[in-house]
Amino acid sequence: MDAVRKTDSGQRPAPSRSRGRLERHERGTRFVGPSAERDSIGARWHHAEATEHGRGWRAVERVFVGRGEELAVLEGARERARAGQPQRVLVEGPEGIGKTALVRRFLAGVPHVLYAEGEDAGTGPAFGALEQLIGPVRWTDPGSAGVTLLEALQKALQKATGGSEDAVTVVVDDAQWAGSASLCALGFAVRRLRAVRVLVVVVTRDITDPRIPEGLRRLFTADTAVRVRLEGLEPAALRALGDALGPVRLTVRAAARLCEHTGGNPLYARALLEQEGPGLVEALERSDITPPAPKSCVELALAQLASCTADAETLLAAASALGRCCTLAEAAHLADLADPLPALEQAVRTGLLTERQGDPVVRFPHPIVQAAVYHGLGPARRRALHRRAASLAEDEETALHHRACAATGPAPQLAAELAAHGRRSAAEERWEQAARHLSAAARLAPDRAAYEQYTLESVECRLLVGDVPDAAEVTERVEGFAESGWRSYLLGRLCLADPDRAEVLLRDAWRRCDPAADRGDRVLAARIAGRFAALYGSVARGTEAANWARLALRLAPEATATDTIRYLALSGTATSGGAARALGELGPLPDPAVASPAQLQELMGRGTLRVFTGDLTGALRDLTGVLAATRERKSARTAAAPTAPARLPVDGRTYSALFRITAAGALAAAEYLAGHWDDVLAHCELALSLTDDSGRPHSAPYCRMLETLTHAARGSSAEARTQVRRMREDGGPAVWTALAEAHLARTLGCPEDVVSALAPLLPPSKQDTSGPTDSSSPADSSGSFDEPGAVPWPDLLADAWTELGDHRRAAQLLGQYEALAVRRDHPAALMRATRSRGTLAAARGDPAAAESAFRSALRHAQRAKEPFGRALVHLAYGQFLRRTAKRTPAAEQLRRAQGLLVHLDARPDLERCERELAACGLGTPARGTDVAPLKADAAPLTAQELVVARKVAAGLTNRQVARELVISPKTVEFHLGRIYAKLGVASRTRLAVLLAAGNEAALPGRN
Repeated sequence: MDAVRKTDSGQRPAPSRSRGRLERHERGTRFVGPSAERDSIGARWHHAEATEHGRGWRAVERVFVGRGEELAVLEGARERARAGQPQRVLVEGPEGIGKTALVRRFLAGVPHVLYAEGEDAGTGPAFGALEQLIGPVRWTDPGSAGVTLLEALQKALQKATGGSEDAVTVVVDDAQWAGSASLCALGFAVRRLRAVRVLVVVVTRDITDPRIPEGLRRLFTADTAVRVRLEGLEPAALRALGDALGPVRLTVRAAARLCEHTGGNPLYARALLEQEGPGLVEALERSDITPPAPKSCVELALAQLASCTADAETLLAAASALGRCCTLAEAAHLADLADPLPALEQAVRTGLLTERQGDPVVRFPHPIVQAAVYHGLGPARRRALHRRAASLAEDEETALHHRACAATGPAPQLAAELAAHGRRSAAEERWEQAARHLSAAARLAPDRAAYEQYTLESVECRLLVGDVPDAAEVTERVEGFAESGWRSYLLGRLCLADPDRAEVLLRDAWRRCDPAADRGDRVLAARIAGRFAALYGSVARGTEAANWARLALRLAPEATATDTIRYLALSGTATSGGAARALGELGPLPDPAVASPAQLQELMGRGTLRVFTGDLTGALRDLTGVLAATRERKSARTAAAPTAPARLPVDGRTYSALFRITAAGALAAAEYLAGHWDDVLAHCELALSLTDDSGRPHSAPYCRMLETLTHAARGSSAEARTQVRRMREDGGPAVWTALAEAHLARTLGCPEDVVSALAPLLPPSKQDTSGPTDSSSPADSSGSFDEPGAVPWPDLLADAWTELGDHRRAAQLLGQYEALAVRRDHPAALMRATRSRGTLAAARGDPAAAESAFRSALRHAQRAKEPFGRALVHLAYGQFLRRTAKRTPAAEQLRRAQGLLVHLDARPDLERCERELAACGLGTPARGTDVAPLKADAAPLTAQELVVARKVAAGLTNRQVARELVISPKTVEFHLGRIYAKLGVASRTRLAVLLAAGNEAALPGRN
């Protein structure tokens, strides 16, 4: 009990291993031991630990960030142990990742603890770790030692029972150094724990380490054990670390770069934050240079380089100047080595480079290693290497990169060359390359004016590629620049979440440029026009969007900096009533897989035009192809060598985050109308993940609206409310929020809320005509929101007014909507309008008019390709017929509605339909029989998992599912594994039986 009391008090001094390790690390020497070759890169490049000595294991880090999920897992294991279920927890992760800090943070609130940490192999007694747990005792073998440990645990449990009946927690930290005897004794005891309140935590770098006995390894990797694998900290946690340490305030972009550079390792990140101070932010913001390395790592690199042969040292220096990876031939050429293999062999043996047989590329094992070698060279040698690399480069882009790295101060000529190359890349829609060269040009600019201009253009390219994670930070920086057209234009581009302010800034930018003056102003004018088109397109002001887009294309079609400009011209035409005319004028287009970027935009536009003309089959074909093409040719960032010129996709172009978001949203809109609701959720989730990754929440409302409509129609009101709440929080165009709220209110049976939500759309707002005019613009410019083919709502509002007894307003709205639908010859819009008119006539007590309207709706439904709209026609007509005592024809209509609604899984309307069938005196077929019950504690399926489950149950292969959802087969496999685990099934056949049995409504997360 003395041992337990000492442990509980937290007064045990830290083992001698910690002090010895710290002294070695302060000297910057390499860790050596019997298994040094197996130790992680963190062990080889470890420097002073963040914790002080002598504070005991209960001393908690002053600064601790992140790890909320991991702490929750540990707390969950502790709760189960307190309930009498002994728990085994394995905490793994590389050196410096924060395993000890995590466990100590967890233990801060744990009263009964036995704690030990492994000592450096060979420096302690055989049972040294066990002695830390229960005190010094003489043991002859692990079995007898295990018996003693069990007895000590029993005493500790008796003590715990006298208090709060908490669990006893046993922790063995750095288990790889704890010694085989102690670990075997621990395994002996753990195997014999039955129904006792004990939590055993083993902390190690890698459980497969041969120093850990096989028996203990099996115990802590079994399915019944809890396994916590620590990865690097996320950028948000690194920002919090910088804030806590002070005085460094990391920007979002700098935090993302620090995460990439350090792998999120808190030890490396903290060392750099404390070492570099505020200068670290500037270094991380510049993507064209290699960030610094911790000084201890640089010293270690120098020591290891000094032990290499001259050829090996030269090869390593050359490779570090070329980036995190390069071909052996490139490094040898730069190092001027005729036979680089002996040098490579030694570099690999020291652990400074890695290579794979048959792969011509050599790599540094960690970004920190490359940075340490590179910065250890000294400025003169680095500059000389970059100059030589520039002279040897076979292309202009690589040569410019190395010339910029070799420059030491303002270089007007080089800055101009870099800017010119960046602008050419931008014209070719190679946004990442353009941003990198323009950023380098700004660094070398001869004066403030040139610096600001290059910076503004660089930020624009970063925006296009989705590399501005925090628009507020960039806005604050740009606001400090001198007033200019470019400044106002970029600020307008940055604040699209606030359309009113964006419009004011863009109009200021427009006033400051003269398209007729020179080429520069013409390019800027084209960019401003492109932003106006995007702004008005986002709020469905179709005529203005189309006019501004056409103007941008006339001014400088290759320099609009909007890779959706042709799409905006076509979609704007569609939403302003000219879909059929534009479709006829468009001409033939190639398959999306071989289309040029301009043709891909037009294909996306054609898909939207087809949506507005009712050709949903053609729309789905076009839009699916476009999204697949953007996935194949999306941005190709080279994580292995970010400071070297990026390797381009096949066609040399990248697609902006906005383009991919737009493509996913356009496809989801067509899928919603076509009744492919699983695909709607999948593609909305894809679009929303892109908005999160690119920091563009203002791009999300349209997709959130579509997701809300789908969840609401399926009765998932909680998910629908969540999306509406996010739409309000993100701001942006009110029209999409209004439509989402209205459709949710319809599902919930709240006509007052439908009217309240749609009030902003009535009467149609007068559009601002101060923008450019186009004599070919369609005449119907007053109402894009009610244009047939858009998200349906006039019938929704008319139904709500009918239910509330406001028949006059319902009739007036339906008259306008029906007239527009007739002019457009749009079957689905005519179907909705006449169905709503039938409901109105029935409410007015005019059965003859109602019958005529419903029969007209049925005729239009035969041409319409919208299953949900057709289902509502059959349902409304069936309700009318039942109320007029025509039960047999009513049942026929209701059965048709039921079939469509079951297929769509539209539960609220299906329940209404089945109530009507019951009122007709007809039974409802069972929708869930002969299927095993789901696990009681089944975790909820995500939207993506549900989509994958349905498609697999339908008989599609993983590759077919991947192709339909535009994801990789590996992602499908990952989702399928999680689905099996959550639903407690083990095969595709069982999953198909579960879903085919109609039991889907009971799936976790579906209510």
